[in-house]
Amino acid sequence: MSHAIRVRAFAKINLGLKVLFPRRDGYHEIRTIYQSVSLHDRLKIGLRRGPGITIDCDDPAVPAGHDNLVYRACEAWRAARNYAGGVEIELQKCIPVGGGLGGGSSDAAATLMGIERLTGDRLDFPARLRLAASLGSDVPFFLVGGRAIGCGRGEEIYPLPDLSSRLCVIVHPGIPVSTPEAYRELGLSLTEAREKRNVDSFGAWSQFSLLDWGPAENDFERVVFARWPELGAIKNQFIRAGTETALLSGSGSAVYAVFDSARKLNQVSRTIPRGWAAFRTRTLRRREFQRLLFQVSPRRP
Repeated sequence: MSHAIRVRAFAKINLGLKVLFPRRDGYHEIRTIYQSVSLHDRLKIGLRRGPGITIDCDDPAVPAGHDNLVYRACEAWRAARNYAGGVEIELQKCIPVGGGLGGGSSDAAATLMGIERLTGDRLDFPARLRLAASLGSDVPFFLVGGRAIGCGRGEEIYPLPDLSSRLCVIVHPGIPVSTPEAYRELGLSLTEAREKRNVDSFGAWSQFSLLDWGPAENDFERVVFARWPELGAIKNQFIRAGTETALLSGSGSAVYAVFDSARKLNQVSRTIPRGWAAFRTRTLRRREFQRLLFQVSPRRP
């Protein structure tokens, strides 16, 4: 790569997630609170004169072609800007695949921001949000970061004031959960859907804390914990250890816990089942998220 930029793609956790009703477009209406955390993938994005898109990823489970959101982000941006040049991307994965942490969506958003910084050819923010939403429901959030409400199918983003930073542990059992499958298993009936259509858009937030780190609920826990009770058991373990918030993230299978002290986090870290991936991380405020996105590539001698 003759000209390259390095970008961090941060994970997210959900500080609550309510599934309201099926939509006519085949998705479900949801309300959620997104929160950025410091766990991240790394991308090196470069430009070349010839056409085409190449992706080199260190995780063989990640597809390299059109099934990869990074590839589709490149395609969509090139089409939107009539860019004829090629793009080369090296992707180092750390965020577990299929964990409900938004790794693929974050990689796609980081790709959009990286290409625009490299070329100096930037969409205006509303256009960038629309392009991101066309790629996936979570992608627009990763253009903003920090803490935000997600509405619609998750792509409508409303930034919230940041809470004070907290230490966080995320555990992943190595089981990927398919989001479409989780929605099917959740299986809201038409009766439930009609009832929930009459709920005020923000009525569901009675179960969430918007002002501090407090208990929250995720509707997907019903189906995911029924299938994998060990995930429910680790959440209960976190609660007994004194976490402020413990929850399944997204549709799973990662479970996280937020702590107000390193002592509590250290104690619970020693009890995580052997063979599970565990990530000690922390929450990111919006300004910090935006400041840490880009790494300057070292100059070659």
